[in-house]
Amino acid sequence: MIIAITNQKGGVGKTTTALNVSAALALIGYRMLLIDTDPQAHSSSSCLNDSSSFAKSLYDILVHPQDSIEKIIAKSTIPGLDVVVSRISMAKLEPALLGEIDGHYRLKDVIQPILPKYDHIVIDTPPTLGLITMNALVAATHILIPIQSSFLCLEGTDDLLETIDKVKRVANPPLQLLGILITLHDKRTNISRDVVRRIRKLFGDRVFKTHISKSVKLEESPAYKESIFTYAPDSVGAVQYRKIAEEIIERVKN
Repeated sequence: MIIAITNQKGGVGKTTTALNVSAALALIGYRMLLIDTDPQAHSSSSCLNDSSSFAKSLYDILVHPQDSIEKIIAKSTIPGLDVVVSRISMAKLEPALLGEIDGHYRLKDVIQPILPKYDHIVIDTPPTLGLITMNALVAATHILIPIQSSFLCLEGTDDLLETIDKVKRVANPPLQLLGILITLHDKRTNISRDVVRRIRKLFGDRVFKTHISKSVKLEESPAYKESIFTYAPDSVGAVQYRKIAEEIIERVKN
């Protein structure tokens, strides 16, 4: 299973979800790889002691696919989780691959040799629908869409779903929507509860049963290079992401 975690809106918890879903699956016992495709490189910086020590990053491998992606795979601070290192240079990927006929397939191609080493792969994507996100969608088997329970939560969702449909038709027919994950939820407010009802009405059983609540602990843990499971193992965020991991495994089985 290769899960692309994507939403063209920023600030919806993509990196938090990518990191903690990967960590939760690793705790279950799966061999996990987290691929950081975001030029902001927050996934890399959140679980690597020194990502700057690598001479190359994902950008270099995608632009020069004859190089092995294994050169930029690092053991993270989270047991059982490896990370593909990203840097700000990923922002140059689109102009670098302009006119390349296989531009949308680079990520899929470079990860093929390492697939046997991992049980599951999670891809963290930037808040755009550009070439980087397209590479993630072409490489993925499943998509997980985090949506914040806020007033403007569904803004741009139609564009994302349309892009997913195009990728399915043209480049990756087996691609499946794994589910919609409600994030940054504040059950104390009327607007959050109303938004959840709206999301569930629109997407039905594609919405995960578990919501991810707003949490200071979830915000703090990356600063200490930890997942929520070691930073605050008894917190609400840890309980919720464990449940999400269980839901993911159950959905893939079905």
